[in-house]
Amino acid sequence: MSDSGRPSSPRPAIERHDIFRTLVETISDYAIFLLDTDGTITSWNRGAQRIKGYEASEIIGSHFSRFYPEDAISRGWPQKELELARRHGRVEDEGWRVRKDGTRFWANVVITALHNEAGEIIGFAKITRDITDQMQDAAKLRESEETFRLLVLNVKDYAIFMLDPRGNVVSWNAGAAQIKGYRSSEIVGRHFSTFYLPEDVAAGKPERLIQRAREQGSVQDEGWRIRKDGSLFWASVTLTAIYDEHRQLRGFAKVTRDMSERKRLEEVEASARRMKEFLATLAHELRNPLAPMYSATSIMERAPDDLSLVKANLGIVGRQLRHLTRLVDDLLDVGRIAAGKLELRRSVIPIREVIAAAIEGSMPAIEARSQRIEVQLDDSDFQVFGDLTRLAQVLQNLLINASKFSPESTTITLRCSLNGRIGQLTIADQGCGIAAENLSEVFNLFVQGGQPGQTSSSGLGIGLSLCRSIIELHEGSISAASQGIGLGSTFSIRLPIITEPRTSMAPLLRRPQEGLNILLVDDNRDAADSMGLLLQMTGHSVKVAYDGVTALRSVEDFTPDVALIDLAMPDMDGFELVRELRDYAHLHHTRYYALTGFGDPGIKEDTARAGFDGHLVKPVDIDAMTEILQETKHRPAPR
Repeated sequence: MSDSGRPSSPRPAIERHDIFRTLVETISDYAIFLLDTDGTITSWNRGAQRIKGYEASEIIGSHFSRFYPEDAISRGWPQKELELARRHGRVEDEGWRVRKDGTRFWANVVITALHNEAGEIIGFAKITRDITDQMQDAAKLRESEETFRLLVLNVKDYAIFMLDPRGNVVSWNAGAAQIKGYRSSEIVGRHFSTFYLPEDVAAGKPERLIQRAREQGSVQDEGWRIRKDGSLFWASVTLTAIYDEHRQLRGFAKVTRDMSERKRLEEVEASARRMKEFLATLAHELRNPLAPMYSATSIMERAPDDLSLVKANLGIVGRQLRHLTRLVDDLLDVGRIAAGKLELRRSVIPIREVIAAAIEGSMPAIEARSQRIEVQLDDSDFQVFGDLTRLAQVLQNLLINASKFSPESTTITLRCSLNGRIGQLTIADQGCGIAAENLSEVFNLFVQGGQPGQTSSSGLGIGLSLCRSIIELHEGSISAASQGIGLGSTFSIRLPIITEPRTSMAPLLRRPQEGLNILLVDDNRDAADSMGLLLQMTGHSVKVAYDGVTALRSVEDFTPDVALIDLAMPDMDGFELVRELRDYAHLHHTRYYALTGFGDPGIKEDTARAGFDGHLVKPVDIDAMTEILQETKHRPAPR
């Protein structure tokens, strides 16, 4: 209201326009100016003068291409920017620009088309920001990250790789390939539980480790892991949760070291500490059969004509000799293994031959106790590469142990099953069981269930240790389980099976003889970066762009064999980008693939009509991607 009480009249539009123009002209952090429809400069603010070095009187009336380097002018990039802005309403770009004094700066540029009320283009607004410092900082960061990435990729003593939040492998270094046996193209995208024993997976161990790492930040673990070829190694693992600056979980860093040799050394040291106990047991076990043998021979000497008495005592001598022979054989085998001289006569063996030989050898002891063996084969008929005699020796030992520690007239169950590339033999009894605190010790050398010298049936404590050593020489594993004292025991043998003819392993991380030039365009930076890294690790040269304009600029000096293009991108979507790229004459051999989360038939028809050679649905199957790239390498598509 005015002082007279009458309503104030609205401020004239011309005055508001003057205020806005004054505001724009006084801004010094941004170069803001207008172009006519041909790109001629028609206005100039204080920020443009500060950033570019020209007074308004020096530059108004000049073409805006004056700010571009010679190479950009020679390829017509300034005019291309105007065409893109005219077609799409706006265009955003980054690149080198030239000041009045000839120095260069890195600019972020936005050009917006201006329309009149009739919808006709009357010119362009251009906003330029000098981001040289940010660009240089980002370049240094990228260089540092690239140096670190190359360092990690080439480390061979440690398996270092990343998991996504769900536990799927997203990166793979040389150490991981060497230790675990997988090439990156074979394992990226698969869940890390692939490396765990079937019983660990069934018990949910991988998921528990991820949960603990998420809750505690980092978790360490040791245990048996499986290589690609089915062999086992003892792994020391650190799993660390990775968060971004907003405390959002990005995934997990996993570092694994093969500690098999250290594990074996620790077990040897533990065995040495038990040597005194073993020597006491050895003396007892050797005297046990000698005493009845001495008594029996004395009786036969005193009554050589009593045939029934001689026959009974000859039986005693025979049984004790067999027991003594077994003790000596076990000792000799342990000595050979310790010296690395136990030879395996390997061949391809059907697992049923191992089972048949073990049952034949153990049946006299089992039948003597009125026990029976129930065999469950589950239609498993796999083959292993190993020594039939030694594998049968292990299984026979386990069956005789099950009989020895079980009541008479009970049943011993022998089950054979197959889990992926691992064959498993399980022996379960109804016997005395194993205390929980002893489960981890039963396979150690010279360990027995009772005290030293407790009974003659306790043995030397080397049978199970010998079994484990033989199985590990076959690149397998053996474990024991029990619900507790009096509740029986279960022993499980796991062996890698033969799925194809055995040949020498190919060099790890073998790269294609000729990689492809690949342009990868995706506004999801994480998806683009991880896919780009995977393609680089498989031997290809990759340029990554996060928007359509950057993709167009990148092909000025880069000719891709394959372009992988996301469809849903801001400003310029994948359909528009592929049409723009097809205008470049030097890209007539390039094959284009839509890379999108949309997979319905209608979208696939749209991409085909737009000129894409194929349609890949996220998440991309790595094997399918490899086949497509191989096809492209051998049969490029001429245009």
